[in-house]
Amino acid sequence: MRLRIPLAITFIAGTFMFVQFFVPHEVGVKAYDIALRWSRIIGSFALVLGIGSLLKTHLDRVGRKREGWFYSVVTLASLAAMSFLGLWRKVEPGQPAYWVFQYVEIPLEATMFSMLAFFIASAAYRTFRARTPEATLLLLTAIIVMIGRVPIGAALHGLLGDAAEWIFSVPSTAAKRGILFGVALGAIATSLRIILGIERSYFGGEQET
Repeated sequence: MRLRIPLAITFIAGTFMFVQFFVPHEVGVKAYDIALRWSRIIGSFALVLGIGSLLKTHLDRVGRKREGWFYSVVTLASLAAMSFLGLWRKVEPGQPAYWVFQYVEIPLEATMFSMLAFFIASAAYRTFRARTPEATLLLLTAIIVMIGRVPIGAALHGLLGDAAEWIFSVPSTAAKRGILFGVALGAIATSLRIILGIERSYFGGEQET
């Protein structure tokens, strides 16, 4: 019984969301609006649980003086500072919380992504070794795109820019659409399995015979 009730709720909610999307009746629209409000409420509780889990994990690391505990101190101090600034003043231009976000958070993100570029370049160097025909094709495509997207490419030859644009517009777009179709079909299949009660992983692996 303790599994049948959640399965029934999942089936009813999933079926309703599916039907109201294709049959936009007034009753369905109102019910959908109510469901969205409830999802925001549940999301707020999930945020509280997430913050609690974060505090528990980092406080335990600091208390036990585990490796990297100083970074946990920085995380907790940053969480407390931003929470205080956000509650004290509004998060808008000219306020302390906005200043911290604009002049601390954004530069840190830019620094992180700048460092990530070197890791990507290193991984690309190892991947683009022309040991197979596929790797050779990947290497040539990468060279054309990288050179064609910078000003020096146009200076070398005008066709490099056109070739890079063609690669972005035709093969790359076709591959992206194929991936999106695959993801969409996978999402539909998973959703149907959950609605019909076949997939029960969200129960923690419990099964009912």
